[in-house]
Amino acid sequence: MAEFTLELNDDQKQVKEWLHGFAADVIRPAAAEWDEREETPWPVIQEAAKVGIYSLDFYAQQFFDPTGLGIPMAMEELFWGDAGIGLSIVGTGLAAVGVLANGTEEQIGTWIPQMYGDADDVKVAAFCSSEPDAGSDVASMRTRAVYDEAKDEWVLNGTKTWATNGGIANVHVVVAVVDPDIGSKGHASFIVPPDTPGLSQGQKFKKHGIRASHTAEVVLEDVRVPGHCLLGGKEKLDERLARARERAKAGGERVKNAAMATFEASRPAVGAMAVGTARAAYEVALDYAKTRSQFGRPIIDNQGIAFQLADMRTRIDAARLLVWRASWMATTGKPFTSAEGSMSKLYASETARDVTAQAIQILGGNGFTREYPVERMHRDAAIYTIFEGTSEIQRLVIARTLSGMPIR
Repeated sequence: MAEFTLELNDDQKQVKEWLHGFAADVIRPAAAEWDEREETPWPVIQEAAKVGIYSLDFYAQQFFDPTGLGIPMAMEELFWGDAGIGLSIVGTGLAAVGVLANGTEEQIGTWIPQMYGDADDVKVAAFCSSEPDAGSDVASMRTRAVYDEAKDEWVLNGTKTWATNGGIANVHVVVAVVDPDIGSKGHASFIVPPDTPGLSQGQKFKKHGIRASHTAEVVLEDVRVPGHCLLGGKEKLDERLARARERAKAGGERVKNAAMATFEASRPAVGAMAVGTARAAYEVALDYAKTRSQFGRPIIDNQGIAFQLADMRTRIDAARLLVWRASWMATTGKPFTSAEGSMSKLYASETARDVTAQAIQILGGNGFTREYPVERMHRDAAIYTIFEGTSEIQRLVIARTLSGMPIR
């Protein structure tokens, strides 16, 4: 088991420098353009694929880093470049985590490579969980999956929303209800292969931030997928449902559902994204404060500015520490006895929101214009307190974990 450390090894340092260079040289120069266009930055994703950043091999190397720091380090550097483009590059990873968390070895080997494609033919994937009437309230999910035993097929019907890459993905991972009588315990995840009839893109959302990332509804109308597209397989599902029904009758322990297993695994990574955005805004504000003069001296000479920057940097470093701790714990198999994963996502998300707002304040009127990137960074940062579990949901998870009570 790897010991927890704050010192990156030589290999990690090289990867960090490589990613930082790509973010500085490729992502940042393209950020404003794709934010204005509100389109998927395919050329940037292709460049990432050419150098090996957008690939199964790269994410596997980071995911299986024994220290647990590979993924958060990568997320921070890419999102330091730009959050919208960063999410376009890593958005496929959420679907991949869904397969890793719930799939068999054969399913992992079959579907994850198809999510990425290759440098000459780049593909993306989508994880579809949220619904118009079921976001944080996963127990209210309505998308149904019904098994057609005669054909060994599952039939999916429903509408998903807020799906990154929804509708344009090569592979969709869809969470659906298979047993509505046991609430969120009756959910399962399914692979919807490319060009499956009945799956279509609904509304594409025009967003406040992360505009370079495609977000849309996914409509499922009598979508038929083969039995082997049920992640984990039917035998495992039947066993899990039987245990859940027995526990429900006995009022026993809660059982994790398919969507929650994915979100728990990804929350520290989202925290790392927030750290990257916060760090980017802080660096812009620090540079501006050192070069901008008022009343004959740099504005950083004023305590009102200097103290803000001190607080910003302190919060960023504290957020990173929480993210790294949670990532290390997850990798080394240590349980989140105090909801450390949710802690990291909560604190980093709110740090990004607050730090980017402070950066605008330090830049004054310039910070409010699109001539400076902090305006975009602040818009982007708003998403971190919302997606993959709002800040309120994170607090609920933490409070329930600490108290052992069903807080509502």
